[in-house]
Amino acid sequence: MSNKLLNIKTLGELKKTAYKSRSVKDELRENLIAQLQKGEGGFEGIVGFEDTVIPDLQTAILSRHNILLLGLRGQAKTRIARLLVNLLDEYMPYIDGSELYDDPLAPISWYGHNAILEHGDNTPIAWVHRADRYTEKLATPDVTVADLIGDVDPIKAATMKLNYSDERVIHFGLIPRAHRGIFVINELPDLQARIQVSLFNILQERDIQIRGFKLRLPLDLQFVFTANPEDYTNRGSIVTPLKDRIESQILTHYPRTVEISRQITQQEATLAPEQRDAIEVDGLVKDLVEQIAFEARNSEYIDKKSGVSARLTISAFENLVSNAERRMLINKEKNTFVRISDFLGVIPAITGKIELVYEGELEGPGKVANILIGKAIKTLLLQFFPDPEKAKKTKGANPYAEIINWFGDGNALSVIDELPQQEYKKALNSVTGLKALVKKFHPRLTENQELLLMEFVLHGLSEFSQLSKGFLDNGFAFSDMFNSLFNLQPDEDDLDLDDDRY
Repeated sequence: MSNKLLNIKTLGELKKTAYKSRSVKDELRENLIAQLQKGEGGFEGIVGFEDTVIPDLQTAILSRHNILLLGLRGQAKTRIARLLVNLLDEYMPYIDGSELYDDPLAPISWYGHNAILEHGDNTPIAWVHRADRYTEKLATPDVTVADLIGDVDPIKAATMKLNYSDERVIHFGLIPRAHRGIFVINELPDLQARIQVSLFNILQERDIQIRGFKLRLPLDLQFVFTANPEDYTNRGSIVTPLKDRIESQILTHYPRTVEISRQITQQEATLAPEQRDAIEVDGLVKDLVEQIAFEARNSEYIDKKSGVSARLTISAFENLVSNAERRMLINKEKNTFVRISDFLGVIPAITGKIELVYEGELEGPGKVANILIGKAIKTLLLQFFPDPEKAKKTKGANPYAEIINWFGDGNALSVIDELPQQEYKKALNSVTGLKALVKKFHPRLTENQELLLMEFVLHGLSEFSQLSKGFLDNGFAFSDMFNSLFNLQPDEDDLDLDDDRY
């Protein structure tokens, strides 16, 4: 929109320009066409939907459809809806003072009609930015028809001395006030069925009904609804006639690869500048965070219908970095790097974001979180080192033999959460064969990466039952698998998985 148009202040001036009235759906459609012809993406920040959700969404917009985004929690449904605003014109003219943003060339309200009747070409014109043409409402059980559509305002009637049959006594709800814009209802199934029914006419006939009023307002709206499939059975449902009136239902999904999931986490995670400067986060650690979510979505302990939100990995990554920062501050170090032991700090980010089935409830959320972290380590170990189980069975030399034998000789190793850098390095280097193994398969590493992989190997071997890993209040203790089985005394409960701090 040119600055010249923004200087237009009256209806007469607007008529002299090339401005033409068009519906909001036509506006979205034409701007999308221009965007596609330029080869622009249009949905910045949405990752992993380039070949699935976005094409369906663009098709629906080209078809001028109302849209239902259907998917589990944490699948960017609301984010997508908010980005539709970018397809609107930057500025839109309306009759100044109109609460319904009346089109100067096609008013629908009493105020709009009366303003033009009274002032003609001198009718004052104002301009609204596209950001103000977006309205969002979270569907909750207490939402009423008056909230969405409107109601008769007896105080207004008394003050203005008007009859209840006069349109001016109506207090319009959110939907009429979103005229010529985008209206989003999040979690649609949570809306009571009788309230959903009130949307029928708006979607099909584009008019509203308020109590006994015989009122027809040809509202111009782009509706976007979001819903979770779980809601259809657990909390509510979308009534069938309403679903029938929503022309396009688009299914969203979780990231399909660790790489895409990692990109989303790094994009959305909020870290302080000093955290980014002082704390090194290796790619292995980032992939481990994402792998936890993938393991959770396939876990027998977690309700698959509920889903595992992308917010889990975002919160987990933030906690991971903060746990390393806490250790750095305690030890008065200037910088540090994220260790595998720092994953103790991500457990609170996991336990609040997973819905457990009966078997998971028996285990407990803390133990399930530990299991998920262990499975993620086990999965990724095979990408960096040979399979410990196959290495044990082959006739050739077992690359892990020296490490396992060191623990078999009665040695043990504790990796404490708050261990200073030098002590952490000394502890890992004390394990015979551990550094040599890492150097053999990854010869070109920095010292921090080397130490990270050394600890990673110990955790990986414990997941493959080659070593025993006990959970302490503030870290881990590694020992020989068989010695721990045969020599564990009843008073050594601090090494038991069931008695970790979670």
